[in-house]
Amino acid sequence: MLTELRISHFALIDRLHLELAAGFQVLTGETGAGKSILIDAIAILVGGRATADHIRSEAEESILEATFSLPPSHPVLGELRAQGLQTDGETDVIVRRILSRTGRHRIYLNDSAIPLHTLQRLAGTLVDIHGQHDQQSLLSPKMQLEALDAFGDLTELCGRVATLYESWRLRQAEAEAAERDARDTHAQEDLIRFQYDEIAGADLKMGEEEALVNERQRLAHAQRLAALGQEAYEALYGADQSVLSGLARVAERVTTLAGIDEEQAEWRALCDGAMVQLRELAHHLKEYHEQLEESPDRLEQIETRLDRLQRLKKKYGTTVEGLLTKARALEQELDAVSNSDARSAELHDLAARDARQLAALGEELTIARRQAAGQMEVQIKKELQALCMDQTHVQIEVTTNLDGRIGVTGRDRVEFLLSANPGEPVMPLAKVASGGELSRLMLAIKTVMAGKDTVPVLIFDEIDTGIGGAVAAVMGRRLRELSAYHQVLCITHLPQIASQATFHYRVDKAVEKKRTTTRVTALDAPSRQEEIARMIGGLSITKAVRDTAAQMIGEADPPKPTPSSPS
Repeated sequence: MLTELRISHFALIDRLHLELAAGFQVLTGETGAGKSILIDAIAILVGGRATADHIRSEAEESILEATFSLPPSHPVLGELRAQGLQTDGETDVIVRRILSRTGRHRIYLNDSAIPLHTLQRLAGTLVDIHGQHDQQSLLSPKMQLEALDAFGDLTELCGRVATLYESWRLRQAEAEAAERDARDTHAQEDLIRFQYDEIAGADLKMGEEEALVNERQRLAHAQRLAALGQEAYEALYGADQSVLSGLARVAERVTTLAGIDEEQAEWRALCDGAMVQLRELAHHLKEYHEQLEESPDRLEQIETRLDRLQRLKKKYGTTVEGLLTKARALEQELDAVSNSDARSAELHDLAARDARQLAALGEELTIARRQAAGQMEVQIKKELQALCMDQTHVQIEVTTNLDGRIGVTGRDRVEFLLSANPGEPVMPLAKVASGGELSRLMLAIKTVMAGKDTVPVLIFDEIDTGIGGAVAAVMGRRLRELSAYHQVLCITHLPQIASQATFHYRVDKAVEKKRTTTRVTALDAPSRQEEIARMIGGLSITKAVRDTAAQMIGEADPPKPTPSSPS
């Protein structure tokens, strides 16, 4: 509910601090006293159009501030927490709007600056204003749909439709993406397959290139290598004056030396080791030069193979190892090509399954909405008859998309239609309803939806236009009953409505320091009786009029608490 309202330098209001409680609040006063200024201020606070003309003359700024105390389960609190505008556990929402003559108006929510569109989006969740003002949520098809769903207890079914719609939308997007990927992959399949066949067909092996380069080097110099090997072998072993022959003679002398000088016996071991190693080297040299032979055919094969490897490396800009890696990647892409159609078909099947379930659930929601619309029409008509609008015809039209299109709220469009006069066709509310008619229609709707609507504050401005007597008494009782579910603020000129209030405020004008100022006074029991007597008798307030006022208040309810006076 709205717990505090602070206004400074706004129109005829200099400074005003109003503390409000739960229940049915009425504001009364002479015509022109400034009652609607309070409603204008609240309307601007929740996103209404503001101009420099609203600023009190000789002031540069006007400051409007409202504090709303919401139940912990109210949906707007979760939304504000998600945006970082509300702390956990806090249920008060403070809205402040500063109007400036420079045109640079500022808006703060819980002391955080926010843009106007954020405030306007939240407005309908905090306050419904009905009358001669812009904040008329009933005119919005979205709000009309939500009102019907709330009346019909369709919130759970709507949630299932929304959840299934999101599932279908995501699956459909995945299926379309998979189909696009499949088309793109198929478009490149020939190139992918050609590249794979080209690389895989080369039968590449790790280390092959280095081995071929070494073999080519040997074959290209085979004759010289064989000659060098033969010459080394002969010098080491084959010739009469070979190295090994000389080493044998050295060994004989070392043996004789060691026989005389035993301390040098290890020299013989060194000679024996050297001879073993040199004989092994001679063996390898012999094998090497005997095996070497020129092979032009093999050399040509190697050149051809190395040329193929070089062309592949140059074409793909990588090494042999890189080509092997690319071949594995191409193989995976070919597997993806073969699987892409199956994956796309699978996702389309899942999306189609969701679509069928969504269509069935949407049909269930449509049927439930039409049933709820019929029931709501009947109850609204009963309320309108009691509010002296028995000639008014209300129709709740549920229009269903016949082409199968469905959205997050289902496939229906809900519109409240009205015919205010017999013989006239029903038309959308915005086109045919006057402010007073719309206010009474909203009162009727809010009455039949009592307990299901989460908007905490309802404001009715001039709801009593064109009525009186018994109808006004009925309206007053409806407003009082509605205040059990919402905080209700009402500007009225009728004592039958004012006498039903929980709290009563009188709005009047006074001249202070040679300037006209609008004031708001919270009325205690005697002053409230006097105000209602004034509303009954005008300038002539007799004892009989006062007695009538006292009787009207007494018949309404037991004595109410007196509200705190505004500062």
